[in-house]
Amino acid sequence: MVGVGLGVALCAVPVVEKQNSVSLSNDALIKRAVSLVTDSTSTLLSQTTYALIEALTEYTKAVYTLVSLYKQYANLLGKMNSEEVDAVWQVVIGARVDMTTKQQEYLRMESSWMTALRLSEMAAEAAYQSGADQASVTARSHIQLVKSQVQEVRLLSQKAETKLAEAQTEELIKAQGEESSLPQGILGSTEAGEDPYLRED
Repeated sequence: MVGVGLGVALCAVPVVEKQNSVSLSNDALIKRAVSLVTDSTSTLLSQTTYALIEALTEYTKAVYTLVSLYKQYANLLGKMNSEEVDAVWQVVIGARVDMTTKQQEYLRMESSWMTALRLSEMAAEAAYQSGADQASVTARSHIQLVKSQVQEVRLLSQKAETKLAEAQTEELIKAQGEESSLPQGILGSTEAGEDPYLRED
């Protein structure tokens, strides 16, 4: 009887140890999986951040090109005949189309970036909840970094947009004063105070 009792006791020990081992194994597997997820989402966020910054930079360049053309156009009003004015205005229109195309591209990249940002934030929270503290801290630090990088480029694009609005206003004022020198259709249907960007060309 003693032998039987001892055998039962000995058999019970590995069972408890096995249960603890499974529990520890599950925690470790979850932490590992979460770490892999944070790595993947961080990679996606890095790629979309690069694409967004590049698209925003190209858009900003296009805006400044248009600013320069508007200023040149305004300075040349009254110094050219109607055909020359029309030719210059066509260049302005082309630059405006290019700017709009680049704006649409950066908005598309911004949408992808926002999705990647949300995924990274969710992964960081999952890492925190699962106890993968290092993965969570790393992910959150990366999120803050890319946010600041994008914000810097956004401020530059906003500054360019302000310059464009000023140049458009200046051109409109001068164009109204030189209306007789403009080709038909540029200002004919434009009311005072209307944004020249929206007028019919």
